[in-house]
This record gives sequence, structure tokens and C-alpha cells, in this order.
Amino acid sequence: MQYFQSTVQSNIQITEDIWVMTVLRHGAQASAGQFFMLKCWDQELTLMRPISVYQATEEHLLFMYRIVGQGTRKLSQLQKGDPISLLGGLGNGYPLDQLHGHIAVLGGGVGIPPLCLTAQMLQVQGCTVDAYLGYRDQLFAIEAFEPYCQDIFISSELGPEGYRGYITDLLKAEQYDAVLTCGPEVMMRKVAQICAAQQVTCWCSMEHRMACGIGACLGCSIPTSEGMKRVCKDGPIFLSTHLFQEV
Repeated sequence: MQYFQSTVQSNIQITEDIWVMTVLRHGAQASAGQFFMLKCWDQELTLMRPISVYQATEEHLLFMYRIVGQGTRKLSQLQKGDPISLLGGLGNGYPLDQLHGHIAVLGGGVGIPPLCLTAQMLQVQGCTVDAYLGYRDQLFAIEAFEPYCQDIFISSELGPEGYRGYITDLLKAEQYDAVLTCGPEVMMRKVAQICAAQQVTCWCSMEHRMACGIGACLGCSIPTSEGMKRVCKDGPIFLSTHLFQEV
């Protein structure tokens, strides 16, 4: 983890409310499922905003984010050459050292982007990866998964492409050695139930409002089967059986 000043290389709008920002990496470490705290303001706002890593190269970090409030709107206004402050990589990330064989990554909405770097790292270590990508209407990031995935399954609730319905309808957990999921909690709960029925290990990436990002303020604590845990420090990746008691 390091705190550093960087420079925006590009900030591109790809849908009505989703953007992809590229910044200089400055040697920062980033693993699958980790996130950074971002800030481009001095006084208007106080807290940094947590954004998961979408893609990473030797020189750059890419963040895909949706405009949901004042902070992300300010991020969307950044242009090439603008300064930005970063803290990271943060969180535990997916347990790559425990994963092998045939792996499914299943994401919904803005839970999709962090699974792209995850798929890449899994492929590098010899895993076969399938991606399950669920959307409400507008599709994005599909082409970014293609180099790393054997098969890609797509669903949209309202859009014209892919399966019309929920992405969880397409998951056949028994085909996989593990399932990694990120997105709305109701979706991840369903994934956890499907995996439990087939005795397949499921890892979930939890989202929560964060203040510090380093575990000091306890503001993102959630109940688990092992007691209260901090999403930013103990997570954001948890075994599904530790999160959902009915699984």
C-alpha cells in the first residue's frame, strides 16, 4: 500500500454514466480484487472514493466507475494531465494461490470491472476462466474479457443482447472448481446458494461505504460468521459461507 500523486492519462465515457480512467501507476502494487482510494479535490469533499482496479499494465492503472454522487462526478470531469491522489492497493484481493483448474468469474453491473484483472491473473497462473457478465441494459467491457476467458456468458434485464434475465440463471456451478463473484448483494447471495447446492467454493467481493479504506475507522464493518469484519481491511473478498448464514 502506498499513497502517491499521479496524473490522469485518459478519462473516457463509455456509457451514459460509466467512465474508464487511466492513471500512471508509479510502481503501485495491485492484485485481483483489490481497490484504490481516489481523490481529486482539496476542500469541497473530504473522503477519498474507493474504486476497484479494472485493468493494470506495467505503467498504468485503469479504473472503471459509475457516476453515483458528487465524488464520482468530480472524477468524471478530470482530463488528461490533471493530477489525482491515490492510496492503494487496498484489501485482501481474491486468493489466487488457492485457485486452480476451471474458474468462473460472475459479475453484475459495476461489479464486472474488477473481475477483468482477476480473469487475467487467473489465466496467467494456468487456470481456465469463464466469465458471466450481467447487465441491466447497456453492455460494456465485454471485449476486455475476451483475451482471458474461454467462454463469456451475457445477460441483460432490459437490453436487446444476450440472455434476457438474470446472469445467475446461466450459472452451472458444478462445472467449476470455484466461483468468484462481485456485484449487488442480492445477486451474490443467489450465486452463493447455487454454489452451496453443488458444494463449490464461492468467493464474494463485498461493497460498502468506506471512509478511510485502511481499517482504522471501522465504518465499513459487517457481520460475518467469524464476527464483525472490516470490508476495506479484512475484505473485500470473503468466503460466501462466512457472509450468508443460510448458505
